Amino acid sequence: MPTTAILALEDGRCFEGIAFGASGTTTGEICFNTSMTGYQEVITDPSYRGQIVSMTYPQIGNYGVNPQDNESAGPHIRAFVIGELCETPSNWRSTQALADYLAEHHILGIEEIDTRALTTHLRSRGAMRACVTTELDAAAAVAAAQASPSMEGMDYVTEVSTPQSYLWTEESRDWVLPNVLAGKVGYYTELPPVRHRIVAYDFGLKYNILRRLRQAGLEVEVVNAHTTAAEILAKNPAGLFLSNGPGDPAALTSIHEELRQMIGKLPIFGICLGNQLLAHAFGGRTFKLKFGHRGGNQPVKDLRNGKVSITSQNHGFAVDPDSLPPEIEVTHINLNDNTVEGMRHRDFPVFSVQYHPEAAPGPNDASYFFEEFADLISKTQGG
Repeated sequence: MPTTAILALEDGRCFEGIAFGASGTTTGEICFNTSMTGYQEVITDPSYRGQIVSMTYPQIGNYGVNPQDNESAGPHIRAFVIGELCETPSNWRSTQALADYLAEHHILGIEEIDTRALTTHLRSRGAMRACVTTELDAAAAVAAAQASPSMEGMDYVTEVSTPQSYLWTEESRDWVLPNVLAGKVGYYTELPPVRHRIVAYDFGLKYNILRRLRQAGLEVEVVNAHTTAAEILAKNPAGLFLSNGPGDPAALTSIHEELRQMIGKLPIFGICLGNQLLAHAFGGRTFKLKFGHRGGNQPVKDLRNGKVSITSQNHGFAVDPDSLPPEIEVTHINLNDNTVEGMRHRDFPVFSVQYHPEAAPGPNDASYFFEEFADLISKTQGG
């Protein structure tokens, strides 16, 4: 028999649905993602640490899951909220049904939720804490949501960062469909030779970022989020990459200071949380968005040339442009709300974007940034 589950919001609104995956009780900040595909990548994205994710697309699970599409070693979401679960996935790459995958990793799922109503509510009232439970009644679930910690001030980076440094050597070739007529008979495009060796901070790093960096000719050593500037500079890397990650960027004060010591000493490229941490290192501030940007359809304008890209995003905080010093140029803005989506240092080879040029899931409009980073390193080195 189906098990009833409750989704309770801290403002008292409750939704009743059917449980799948694991059972029990969990809490976290609830957010919504508007991507039509890529639920496995969302579930395994470390940037969702501490969050309950609702997918706005109505049916989820139709193509199952497989190990190759994970964006980290396992799931990071607290719970998964959907409209309808597909129990019989159909895809030649699928190795497991979504419900079985969540059960294996002890993640609660709840279906038969009116995700349109939930999304409208969150857009109107803003992000809030929530509880998903198969054990509590509605009143107790609301109380559990209200008692859970806020996302503001939270450091989840320490939880998700790699404990040990490692050299990325996993499969990084771009996967393509065979096309005999076009001369493509295999499933992969070959990698270019290594141009430069860089260090990447793991604040919650997605695997596809590492693949894209390697595809741009960069050999990547991944280090823990609390590695000091002195330790990184001692490695004499050609460049430094700052990854995405979860939590409140303002809470990571020790990382701000380490980054501040490396500005001007080597080329730096940051994505998502990396963009926000750079803003703090520059002396700027970040603030919490009302309900965040999460999905694969966010329009971003490059202020330098007027071009617009459709981008993949996942963030609940943004950079305050008025807090940035004069030497920092805002290069990109979000066309929905005019928030900062990219910036660069006017004097040093340092730039960053708020969105995800590696996508996974999402469009590839912005994938050129990885080549730009490699070219910037070559230019800096005079090669």
